[in-house]
Parts: sequence; structure tokens; C-alpha cells
Amino acid sequence: MSWQHFKQHYLIKFWSPFPAVIAAGILSTYYFGLTGTFWAVTGEFTRWGGQLLQLMGVQAQEWGYFKLIHLEGTPLTRIDGRMIIGMFAGCFAAALWANNVKLRLPQHRIRIIQAVVGGIIAGFGARLAMGCNLAAFFTGIPQFSLHAWFFAIATAIGSWAGARFTLLPLFRIPVKLQKVSSASPLTQNLAQARRRFRLGMLVFIGAVGWALLTAMEMPKLGLAMLFGVGFGLLIERAQICFTSAFRDMWITGRTHMAKAIIFGMAASAIGIFSYVQLGAEPKIMWAGPNAVIGGLLFGFGIVLAGGCETGWMYRAVEGQVHYWWVGLGNVIGSTILAYFWDDLSPALATSWDKVNLLAAFGPLGGLLVTYLLLLAALLFVIAWEKRFFRASRPAVSHAVKESV
Repeated sequence: MSWQHFKQHYLIKFWSPFPAVIAAGILSTYYFGLTGTFWAVTGEFTRWGGQLLQLMGVQAQEWGYFKLIHLEGTPLTRIDGRMIIGMFAGCFAAALWANNVKLRLPQHRIRIIQAVVGGIIAGFGARLAMGCNLAAFFTGIPQFSLHAWFFAIATAIGSWAGARFTLLPLFRIPVKLQKVSSASPLTQNLAQARRRFRLGMLVFIGAVGWALLTAMEMPKLGLAMLFGVGFGLLIERAQICFTSAFRDMWITGRTHMAKAIIFGMAASAIGIFSYVQLGAEPKIMWAGPNAVIGGLLFGFGIVLAGGCETGWMYRAVEGQVHYWWVGLGNVIGSTILAYFWDDLSPALATSWDKVNLLAAFGPLGGLLVTYLLLLAALLFVIAWEKRFFRASRPAVSHAVKESV
């Protein structure tokens, strides 16, 4: 295989979401096994909000939530922080390889409002549930935590409500028609594309080199950054967005991404199970109302904003300004939750049990229950897809008859 063929097919073209999501599931398994934590982002973003408050003189370190998730250190000295730095580097490198970096402003001010408000709601909900689409869903379910199932179901319901809400006339942007004499030719500045590809390689090599140098003195931090680069490459090249998975299923009936996510979790679960049998401790959170309420808010918020945590990260580095606002909203929302945590947590979270399915049903029983639940989720997605398109056929046929 020539370099040009490899470059075109594996670095420039988008990757198929199905194998990419499965690869992300497998990568997250090794990330857990080697670093002792799971692939998650909103917890670190919440720390960023807390440390910004500290710079303004607020004693955020005294808040109960920050005592729980630990505010010590900086993004450079925390595993999650280094992983997220790696993710941004991986996303940026991948976007540059494909010449997919361009400053794109929101089309209307209503989109900015959606981005900020939706981001705040999603950030608040994610941290109330102790995790976003990653820690309380994609990597939470393979950790055998019951709270992740509560969150996943609630997120699906919340995303359905968000999809219906965003179809209201309020969110429809007027289309401006412009008279033209001829079609615009599709062109690409090849010199610019080559420059950006080289810059992308420099970003990639620089991030990997930084991670390897760090690993020589602090192995876990270096490994976290390397994994982050891998996660970033996967989500940008395959355009992995959990918001799209839920929203597309409800609005267009497309379920390809939803199925990929289920198979990704199935691939991850057996790996996590193996590590747990070797003595690793899974991350189990409270299976209380916080997971349900948080999931409802998160599902609604990500659809209103137009992107989840993984979605806004790679789109932001591609130059889509809308998602800068989503990211800001996420940090604000998660920090607001941290402020109110001491008032909310006794009733909604900390007085409820942390249910580990492996402990509740036994090791093999917990694994079996997890796979049966994933199978049920897959069957539901398939049934919904068939129902959606079966219901749409009569409408299409009727429209054709009317036109004739």
C-alpha cells in the first residue's frame, strides 16, 4: 500500500462509525485497566469551573462536590486533565489531516441561545448523575453500575422530549434565498490542504512525543494523554456523537450510530469484566433519583444544544463556533450543580445504594444480566427503526397518489 493511498483512505476520509465506536469501547477498556479510571470528561470540566472560581477568590475547594471529585492539582497533573488535553490534540490533528478546519459562525442568535442553555442543562444533568454520555453511559454500563442503566433510559426519554421541543417553530431559522446566474464550482485549495496536513502531523507527533516524555517520569499521566489522542482521533474521524445517535433515531429513524454504541459497550464489558476478575475496582455510583433526573436533563440538554460532550469537543476544534458556546454552557452547568450539590445530594444521591451488578448477581450472573440488557436495547432500537419506516411509508404513498 502506497503512502498516498494510506493517507487518503485512513487519514483524510471519514471512518465508518461502527468499527470506530467498537474500537473506542475496546480502547476505553485498556484505559481503565492501565490508569484505574474510566473514560470521562465532564468531571474534569467541572474542576476547570471550580478552579476558575478559585482564581476569582471563591473557596470552591470547600464545596462538598469538589471534595468528592477532588480539586487538587491542575489539568497537567490529573489523569483526566491529561487525557482531555490528548483528546483535543487528537481531534485537532485529525481535523487538520482532512482539511476540515474552518471558522463557522452560528447562523442565527437563537442557535447561540440554544447552545448555551442546552449546554448548561446538559452539564448540570451530567454531573447530577455523576457522569455524561461517557461515564454514566458508554463507559458506565460496562462498569456494571446500575445507575448507568437508569441514566441511559432517562437520557433516551429526555432526548425524545428534546427532539420534539427543537421542532417547534421558535427554532426554525428563516432561509434567505439569493439569485445566482450559475452554480458555484466545487474547489479545494490543494496547497492549503497540504499545509494543514503537515501541521496536523506536527500536532499529532508533538502530542505523542509529549505523552511519551511524560510517561518516562509519570507513567499514568503519559498513558492517559496517549489514550486521549486515540480517543480524539476516533471521535473526529468517525464523527462520533451520542446526541446524533439519540436524535436521529427519534426524528429520522436512523439507528446506525445507536447500534454501534451498543456493540461498543458489549465489546468493552467483557474486557472490564476481565480486569475486575484480576482485582481492579469498577466505578460504581449511586443508583438513585439523581441518575434518572440527571439523565432526563442531559438528554434534553444535548439535543437542545446540538451536541454532547464528545460531539462538541471535536466540532469545536473544527472551527464551529456554536460548539464553543456549548462547551462554555457545559462548564457553567456542571459548576452550578457543584454549588447546589450539598443541598441536593442527600435526597437524590448519597442516601441511595451503589449497586454493582457483579455483586448483586454474582460475577457471571452480572455479566449475563448486562448482556441481556444490551440485547434488549438492541432489539428495541431495531424494532423502533422498523416501526418508524413502516409508519412513514403510508404517508409517502399517499403523497405520491395525490401528486398523480
